[in-house]
Amino acid sequence: MTVTDCRMYEVRYPEVDDVVMVSVKNIAEMGAYVALLEYNNIEGMILLSELSRRRIRSISSLIKVGRQEPVMVLRVDKEKGYIDLSKRRVSEEDIAVCEERYNKSKLVHSIMRHVAETMEADLEDLYTHVGWPLYRKYGHAFEAFKLIVTDPDSVLGGLTKEVKEEGPDGQETIKVVPAMTDEVKDALIKNIKRRMTPQPLKIRADIELKCFQYDGVLHIKDAMRRAEEAGTQECPVKIKLVAPPLYVLTTQTLEKELGISVLDSAIKACVKEIEKHKGKLTVKEPPRAVSERDDRLLAETMQKLGDSNQDVDGDADSEEEEDQGMGTGDLDGASLVEL
Repeated sequence: MTVTDCRMYEVRYPEVDDVVMVSVKNIAEMGAYVALLEYNNIEGMILLSELSRRRIRSISSLIKVGRQEPVMVLRVDKEKGYIDLSKRRVSEEDIAVCEERYNKSKLVHSIMRHVAETMEADLEDLYTHVGWPLYRKYGHAFEAFKLIVTDPDSVLGGLTKEVKEEGPDGQETIKVVPAMTDEVKDALIKNIKRRMTPQPLKIRADIELKCFQYDGVLHIKDAMRRAEEAGTQECPVKIKLVAPPLYVLTTQTLEKELGISVLDSAIKACVKEIEKHKGKLTVKEPPRAVSERDDRLLAETMQKLGDSNQDVDGDADSEEEEDQGMGTGDLDGASLVEL
C-alpha cells in the first residue's frame, strides 16, 4: 500500500526554542490545541498563559480555529508525545524566518507527495533517500530543487540507497542502487520544473509628475516617453497615469536588482526631460517588487478614480478653462494612459 503521510524533516520532533508553524484545531479552557504542520500534524498545545504578553480579555481575539500561527517550542516529551508551545514569545523576526522556511518546506512537500501519489511510491521512503539527504547537503531541499530546474543530474545523480538481496548461495547481501527508479526520478524532475520555474517579478515605482508651463501636457508626455526609452529588451518600462499628477512606472524581470536599476534610470531620464521645462518629478514610492495584491489594489484605485471622473454636465467647460489657465490635464482625455 502506498504511504503518502510523512513529516517534512528528518527529525520526528522539533527542538526546544524552535519556531514552528501550527494550525489551530480546538480552543479549550487550558489553551489551544494545534497541529504541527511540518511534523505530520502531531498535536501540541499553546497554554493560555503563553498566548499573549498582555492581559487576555478574549481568547478568540488572539487565536482562531483554522488559523496558521508561528509558535515557539517550550517543552517536548517524546515518550508521551506532549509538546508545549508559546505564541507570546515569538518575535517579528522569528515570524519572518518561520514563514519563509515553512513556505519553502510546504512547496517541497507538495512536490514530493504528488510524486509519491502518482507513482505509487512510499513518501517516507522517498524522503529518506532523496528529500532528507538534500536537506542535509543543501541546508534546505528547496535550494536543491532550484538547481534541479537547470541541472538535475548534478543534484540527483549521486543519491543512492542500500537494498538487501539474497545471493545464489542463500546468503543475504547488501547492494547499493540509485535512490529511486528512473520513472520516479523523471516524475520528480518534471514536477520540480513545472512548479519551480522562476516567474517574472513585477517592479513598480510611484511618482508625481507636474508641469505648469505652456503646453505642460505635451512636456509631460515627452518626459513619459524618455522614461519608457530607458527600458531594455529584458526590462521594458511602461508608465501609466493613475490620476493627475500620480503615475506608476512598471517593468517585469527575473532579476529583482536589474528591474530596480532600470526603473531608477527611467526616473532619472524622466526628471531630466521634465526639468528642461521647469516641471517637477517627485518619487512617492521608490522602485520595489510588488505582489498580485498590490496590482489588484492599484487597479481598484484606478477604477474608482475613473468612475468618479466620468463626464457630467458642465465638466467640458471647466476642463477647457483649466487647460487654458494651467497647461495641464488628463492625457488624451482618459483616466488611464499607457504609451
